[in-house]
Amino acid sequence: MAAKTPSPALPQAMPAEELTEAEAARELEALAARIAEANAAYHLHDAPIMSDAEYDALFRRNQAIETRFPELVRADSPSRKVGEEPAAGFAKSRHGTPMLSLDNAFSPEDFAEFAARIRRFLGLSAEEVLRFVAEPKIDGLSVNLTYENGAFVKGATRGDGTEGEDITENLKTLAELPRALKAPFPERIEIRGEVFMTKADFLAFHAEQTRLFEEREHRRETGGKVGEAVRIPVNPRNAAAGSLRQLDPKVTARRPLKLFAYAQGASSAPVAETHWAYLETLRRWGFQVNPLSQLLDDEHAAADFQASMAERRAGLDYDIDGVVYKLDRLDWQSRLGFVGRAPRWAIAWKFPAERAVTKLLEIQIQVGRTGALTPRAVMQPVNVGGVMVQHATLHNEDEVARRDVRLGDTVELQRAGDVIPQIIRVVDPDRPDRGPPWQPPTTCPECGSPAIRPEGEVVRRCTGGLICPAQQVERLIHFAARNAMDIEGLGIENVVLLHEAKLVTTPADIFRLKDHVETLRGWKGWGGSAKGESRKVANLLAAIEARRSVSLERFIFALGIRRIGEQNARLLARHYHTAEAWREAMLAARVVGSEAREDLGGIQGIGPAIAQELVSFFAERRNVEALDDLLREVSPEPAEAVAEGALSGKSIVFTGSLETMTRQEAEARAEALGAKVVKSVSKRTDFVVVGADAGSKAKKAAELELKTLTEAEWREMAGFGPA
Repeated sequence: MAAKTPSPALPQAMPAEELTEAEAARELEALAARIAEANAAYHLHDAPIMSDAEYDALFRRNQAIETRFPELVRADSPSRKVGEEPAAGFAKSRHGTPMLSLDNAFSPEDFAEFAARIRRFLGLSAEEVLRFVAEPKIDGLSVNLTYENGAFVKGATRGDGTEGEDITENLKTLAELPRALKAPFPERIEIRGEVFMTKADFLAFHAEQTRLFEEREHRRETGGKVGEAVRIPVNPRNAAAGSLRQLDPKVTARRPLKLFAYAQGASSAPVAETHWAYLETLRRWGFQVNPLSQLLDDEHAAADFQASMAERRAGLDYDIDGVVYKLDRLDWQSRLGFVGRAPRWAIAWKFPAERAVTKLLEIQIQVGRTGALTPRAVMQPVNVGGVMVQHATLHNEDEVARRDVRLGDTVELQRAGDVIPQIIRVVDPDRPDRGPPWQPPTTCPECGSPAIRPEGEVVRRCTGGLICPAQQVERLIHFAARNAMDIEGLGIENVVLLHEAKLVTTPADIFRLKDHVETLRGWKGWGGSAKGESRKVANLLAAIEARRSVSLERFIFALGIRRIGEQNARLLARHYHTAEAWREAMLAARVVGSEAREDLGGIQGIGPAIAQELVSFFAERRNVEALDDLLREVSPEPAEAVAEGALSGKSIVFTGSLETMTRQEAEARAEALGAKVVKSVSKRTDFVVVGADAGSKAKKAAELELKTLTEAEWREMAGFGPA
């Protein structure tokens, strides 16, 4: 039975438990970049570059390493982020409550651990029954549907989890979307669902799009009028997402889309006490709910349901890649809350991966933003479970040597595993004409600088630094990207063009492009007219001017400091509030044992490795000079308060054992109320909650004469009430 099959062996250079801290940090960096690339392709462009199984495998490896090295969790970690920012072309729509993603399970053992985590968090005994609702996981486009006084008023995509694209008019074309709810209903409610395309409808749609594409190509080749571009969808999810994102609702209306409702967002009043009762309410309101969804009597029924769905999978009208299991009791869901990008009360149990065999043609070297040289396998394209695969990362030279992968080898691929697409093994290692082992380069293929592998590290790096075109360009691309400075019109192509022309080599140069208007107008496709500069030049310069004022968290993230992604940039911005205060604090933190260094290390989420990267960045004189040069051009906006709540902006430390709740639940509650949970006590700490057997933190709080709270006082402050 599929559900009884253990997770595939990890085809990695070594298990996460055997990685050194340096090796783990390098791999987390590569994972964050690859998953971000996949997120943009999937959520923004409806053109996935990997299958769900491949994505899940990447994410699982990332999760395994983060579990082993929690202090290395990156600010841009995939575990802290959902989707991508809304695409241009649609108005933005903010969700009442976040639309988050799900953690994954791949085996009965994974699911058992998921249930055990719930018990640990809630403090439940092993005898307490956990009922789950099982729902087949359809890979479509998640939508958020808002109803006011029973009437449908707005619909949006997931987007980045907080804000999506307003596709209300397109959603109105779906026959299965109720325009009005059947009373009774809350005054306002968000209903989450999945828009998808059945297998039969997709095949028919794919055939029609292929025919239109071929006709267009024929007209182009024969000199006829070409017309609008035609996109051929690669899978049902791609087809559904593209159909819903049409700027003309009439196009969407012609597409065969279906809708299943399955979850609740913000609501002005409670709807049910259990998730199963909520699904029944959705049915009464007129929504289609997946008829295969089932209420399970206990956690032990999940394995049998998983096996049953695996057997029925091929015969279903639509594609599924697993089953979602949600804790039935909504009060427990509320207590469990969320961690990072996912709820603690739900999990997606995925089906096993598929494999294929192909030939290795070449091993290319890619140079990353930080100078890391990463080998990548180029193979004969092969269909793996409906997805064409041609490339696979080989991670590092140790991985290539361990697998003994050579040019011309026949290799087996897997669409799941740690980091994928993944080469599992060499099929023909004993063939007589096999070539010599692959040797890593000793010079950078981009700039010719020496490529060295520092002692104790797994990654070989270019020493060219700022003279290396690959690093300069990648840093500039990162700086201007949508989730960084978000400079419209300064995409990859234009960054490369401006860099090659030596007009932009540093971030500050971008804001001095106005001094090169005549040069830009002289470029093909950029030229102006007698009336002035071209619209392209004018729009770009206007977009640049508009970004002279950005949020501090965007500014910090855009600098491209290693291990400082969006989440950690947000933590730093909220902690230091202004660019000037952050800069001065980081300069002061260079001194080991200083108050500034202690304060930096006390920020919840900023581990020693991240703090060291910040210190190292500011220890380099040229980095500070470049930052100061940029600050003469850009004025970052002071960070807003952490959150609205009873403890907004307050700093709180928990020490000792709590008796009426777990530490995890207490910290989650504090953050929900707007507090900053920190790890160490300092004079900036507002409250110290002292539990049983408290140690040095309680002693230091007394020495600093800080406000301390007993567990009972904390419960009252947090709104829990008496134990």
